Amino acid sequence: MKIGLIGTGRIGAFHARTLRSVPGVRDLVVADADPARAVALADTLGVRAAASIPEMYAQGLDGVVIAAATSAHAALIHQALDAGVPVFCEKPVAPDVPGTVGVVERAEAGGVPVQIGFQRRFDAGYRAAREALRSGELGWLHTLRACTSDRTPPPAGYLPTSGGLFRDCSIHDFDILRWLTGREVVSVYAQGANRGAPFFADADDVDTCAALLRFDDDTLATVTATRYNGAGHDVRLEVCGSEGARFVGLDDRAPLPSAEPALSWRRAPDPYATFMERFHDAYVAELGVFTEVAAGRRPSPCSPAEALEALYVAESCERSRRTGEPVAVADVRVTAGPAAPGAGAAAGG
Repeated sequence: MKIGLIGTGRIGAFHARTLRSVPGVRDLVVADADPARAVALADTLGVRAAASIPEMYAQGLDGVVIAAATSAHAALIHQALDAGVPVFCEKPVAPDVPGTVGVVERAEAGGVPVQIGFQRRFDAGYRAAREALRSGELGWLHTLRACTSDRTPPPAGYLPTSGGLFRDCSIHDFDILRWLTGREVVSVYAQGANRGAPFFADADDVDTCAALLRFDDDTLATVTATRYNGAGHDVRLEVCGSEGARFVGLDDRAPLPSAEPALSWRRAPDPYATFMERFHDAYVAELGVFTEVAAGRRPSPCSPAEALEALYVAESCERSRRTGEPVAVADVRVTAGPAAPGAGAAAGG
């Protein structure tokens, strides 16, 4: 199988290294808007670099992985679909709802599979929690508590095109909550704050946020995020039911220094510093599944329509943050674009 990769920055380089070890991938071709950067990565990994994206497609691909800048995602997905090549694209599909809707409609009209990168669906802890909930072991669900906390903030130049903290960061929580529960979010109430560098406010963004979500079965969820978590990169989920609970992310490297005088579980000597450390295995599993999608052996585990639903929740939170009022997700769907087919119950991976 010959795979192309577009975008050779931090996550692109990581994906390139992963693809070299995925069974069945015999050839990897990389391309970038900066051809010199693609050549540098190709030389490091011993793979081929294409001088341009059209040249990459001209070599005949079985699949393409998009890890370029967010602003280019939608156009690159359309280009892959024009070429009839199965495509994996890191989230988000597009920086806004109209661009995402355009990809959803295009993907649903054709027969070329598209997989969107929400890697938490492939994390062992999230999958075990989902299985426990859906087996009935936890009873009925009453509360979910999710957090995503970066150790250090991104550079100032990243913020203007990031979409903001809810769309860029918390959208992972929105997706995984829908995937895990199989339920839809009906309303949100969100707040944001800035205690860190002024470039967040300058970009009309926030460095810390919190949201209260209500699902269609009256389950409640809290979602928090920050760009400043000095203890380390912290991503966790508490799934609390009437008969039991599951806690995702409580492993030996969780950045959770305890204030208790005695601790029965191991302290992390080297807490996670980045999302790529925390979700290394999930990323590997995700790309392995994509090769099966590209080969036609399984359907896409995360379609553009799924990504659109998570984006609607993020858009609702951003609207709530700005207005200071609760927001119904249905109202955002009406004003922002057509609703995608409900896919919260769909399997992932």
